[in-house]
Amino acid sequence: MRSDLYTLVLDSERLRLCPIGDAYIDLIYREFTPEIATYMYPRPASQRADTEAFVAAAQQENREGSNLNMVITLRETGEFLGCVGLHKLADPRPEFGIWVKQSAQMHGYGREAIHTLKRWADDHLTYEYLIYPVDSRNIASRKIPESLGAAIISQYDGTGGLGQDLTLIKYRIER
Repeated sequence: MRSDLYTLVLDSERLRLCPIGDAYIDLIYREFTPEIATYMYPRPASQRADTEAFVAAAQQENREGSNLNMVITLRETGEFLGCVGLHKLADPRPEFGIWVKQSAQMHGYGREAIHTLKRWADDHLTYEYLIYPVDSRNIASRKIPESLGAAIISQYDGTGGLGQDLTLIKYRIER
């Protein structure tokens, strides 16, 4: 698998996607709140050490080339906006993951980040299709794969990291 993911930087019109790193631990710890995790599997860290462990694991996955874990920042200012990833890179169906901090939501940053990561995947990965899972109630996030012409391939019930019931929709995004 790819071994250069720990140095990969992707730019879009407004954003810079950078490899996750120690410099972002405090920001991730502060901004990945229960409100952000409402429609997600991951549970917000209860202590900084949990975020440190998450970042260390994400960095290792980048070095191994198994997953691509990045932070989303504004290109002009470097302001931290959230995290985005493409997981299971060796699988024929890699899977997107994303969250944007509350104060940066509703500005199209999530869409721009996913579109940027998809362009990279199209140029650098061999895949059957990409997967974008999202809770059915998360309308803003559902608009992201739909903007790429995605089709729903399944729906299933799950439980989020906060114990909340989820009704997940899995979108299929073609090359």
